[in-house]
Amino acid sequence: MSKFGEKVLKTINPIFPKQVHPFNLQLDKKMTYAEWEFEKGQDTIKFYLEKFTTDEMFKDKEVIDFGCGAGGKSMYYASLGAKHVTGVDIVEHYAEDSAKFAKEKGFEDVFTFKIADATKLPFNDDSFDTAIMNDFMEHVNKPEEALKEALRVVKPGGRIYLNFPPYSHPFGAHLSDAINMPWCHKFFSESTCINVYKDLVKDLPDGKDRIKFRFSTDENGKEYISYINKMTIKRFNKILKDLNITPFYYKETPFKKFVAPFSKMAPFKEILNKNVVCVIQK
Repeated sequence: MSKFGEKVLKTINPIFPKQVHPFNLQLDKKMTYAEWEFEKGQDTIKFYLEKFTTDEMFKDKEVIDFGCGAGGKSMYYASLGAKHVTGVDIVEHYAEDSAKFAKEKGFEDVFTFKIADATKLPFNDDSFDTAIMNDFMEHVNKPEEALKEALRVVKPGGRIYLNFPPYSHPFGAHLSDAINMPWCHKFFSESTCINVYKDLVKDLPDGKDRIKFRFSTDENGKEYISYINKMTIKRFNKILKDLNITPFYYKETPFKKFVAPFSKMAPFKEILNKNVVCVIQK
């Protein structure tokens, strides 16, 4: 059945439009990952701008950017007047990428990259005015601990700006650099999605890196998508409740306007919302 499922997915995958993805843009030498992040910087904060101004978020603020990647987002925040931006990530080569990009943009004096575990940050209590957790909560292994750490390092009165795509949204499996089909992880097993993805990228120059980045093997020898933790809206709200956090601002965003009425209904909430937006004030 698994092989049949793989054949079906590979057959129908080309029917769906290709998604614009930074891995493919970089491979095609159209732009680097950092450049793509910088270009998309406005998109990472647009969900907050209905309630907050960019000055409130960044002007003269000490900012920590969780899961900063190659630093493009961090540099965008610096361009909005941040006093200093500290980017945190566990991917070591992003240190070099972000330093190079910071120099290109002229922000090397207001940007610092730290290789660090988000659940054990090397910073003192009350160090930052603003914490950005953009597309982060669905990736970290221990999201509860990471959120506790964010609360620890943010100053009293400071804010955590958090948003993430729920696992059950159309591209929640984070395989859209190769698999075009929306909700592939809901229609096919995880092993089928993994095998098809590996087959589609294996001959790319960076194929091995993509596979290593996305997948791991558990103690029983079973391969799984380790790049994500399968965060759901329900799980996130339980984390807030368990940590006794009342959001300063909270919103769930449907992936299309016409599905908005249904996205609020319990049976459809997880699959029709593309983004959860939450602001926490310490």
